[in-house]
Amino acid sequence: MAMNNWYECKIKYEKTLETGTQKKVAESYLVDAMSFTEAENRITEEMTPFIVGEFEIAAVKKARISELFIDPEGDKWYRAKVMFITLDEKSGIEKKTASTILVQASDFQRAVKNLEDGMKGTMSDWEINTISETTLMDVFGMEVRSKETSAPTE
Repeated sequence: MAMNNWYECKIKYEKTLETGTQKKVAESYLVDAMSFTEAENRITEEMTPFIVGEFEIAAVKKARISELFIDPEGDKWYRAKVMFITLDEKSGIEKKTASTILVQASDFQRAVKNLEDGMKGTMSDWEINTISETTLMDVFGMEVRSKETSAPTE
């Protein structure tokens, strides 16, 4: 399986609120892309149908995410830092290696459960270091692209 290259893209635009008033907002999205340029093109492609008027791509930064656990019922994204524990055979010293995993869930407890479920079957020992809610609005992986050719379900 190919390694994903995740980029966090921040976009700014005028959002029409439920009250009808305009408010300038900044939202973050995660896209899978091969380069900064492709990330910028992908977020533009993904967001254009949903935003009326102009929007600006305020920032694109590389995101170090090793894995994604998706929960279709979840509406929030949590960043989990997991420590993989290995034993140095020569010295007998435990070594911890950090890994960042993005978990989709409806709330914090569900995020912990989804992370634990996703980690089942992992060969090495691991422990949760931190889990925190992100400001990410959505994640666009490469597999989303193949759905563009199918008929909309809505």
